Amino acid sequence: MSRYADSERTMRLDPDSFAGGYFKNAVYRHWDPYEDIPGELLEQDRERILDSDWTDEEFRGFRSSIAKFGAGEEAVTEDLAPLAIALDDINDQMFVSSQIYEEAKHAVFFDRYWREVIDPVAEARGIERLPPTADEFFNEAYEQLFDRTEAAMHKLLEDGENTARNRVIAYCHYHLAVESVLAQTAYYGYQAQYSDTGPQFEQFEEEGREQTMLDGLIEGITRIRSDEGRHVGFGMHKVQQHVEAGDVDEAIIQETLQELLPHIAGVVDDDQYDTDFDSTPLVEYASEKLSKRIEIITSRDAELPPVEELVHIEGADRVGAD
Repeated sequence: MSRYADSERTMRLDPDSFAGGYFKNAVYRHWDPYEDIPGELLEQDRERILDSDWTDEEFRGFRSSIAKFGAGEEAVTEDLAPLAIALDDINDQMFVSSQIYEEAKHAVFFDRYWREVIDPVAEARGIERLPPTADEFFNEAYEQLFDRTEAAMHKLLEDGENTARNRVIAYCHYHLAVESVLAQTAYYGYQAQYSDTGPQFEQFEEEGREQTMLDGLIEGITRIRSDEGRHVGFGMHKVQQHVEAGDVDEAIIQETLQELLPHIAGVVDDDQYDTDFDSTPLVEYASEKLSKRIEIITSRDAELPPVEELVHIEGADRVGAD
């Protein structure tokens, strides 16, 4: 039989499948990183940072966080490719293909933010301009986390290694640790510091400093978080499938995620810049997020929220992400 023929399928695609529904949602919620984030908002961010009372070290710390995001989006754009090859189902492959495209869009946003906000602010403040690829932005915890993620994904391409166990480990690294915990924790912190739609941190209230509202940054990450809610849901669903089928022991999920937690905490609690920011609430948020993910995946009775709930972000309505 030709490899293009398939006696087990009456149609090529299954739009009613889990992955098929997620792919349709991705198409419906498409956004353009070049056109849908207005340049005027990024210019406003630039002016607001220049008008703020940030110290040079605070700006350097903020710049470092943007560099980490950009590098992370670039890394996963490449590192997800082995998963698309490893999966057999065309509906799964289509969804992962849409995810790779979306990670590339996220990389574009952070590249724009560097060019249109970070570099001009550094120059105006008399701070040395650095490329987003500068070594100083990436501590050992960051390198360990993303190196391990790359290794877990690329292992799927090795002879005899495309197993259920290794696919689950790959999902745990990227979809659960990097995207569900690390990225969501950072976005949580961004919303707390630079938006009135996020949580209130006591340390900001105690300091009595006026918040610097960065609407351009928040608009970008609101759209990105919406995409990533879909990505996380897909990864959690695939892990749940393997657990329910008895393909893997639940222990491997807990062990993998607990091994990665110190690296996540090390990225969040990066103290190389002399600022007064207390990262304790973010580290606690990351730990709590990880525990909840493990609970949902390993509980027989737990169900994933519908995709519409996963992609909804508070404040999304004001930026048109819905």
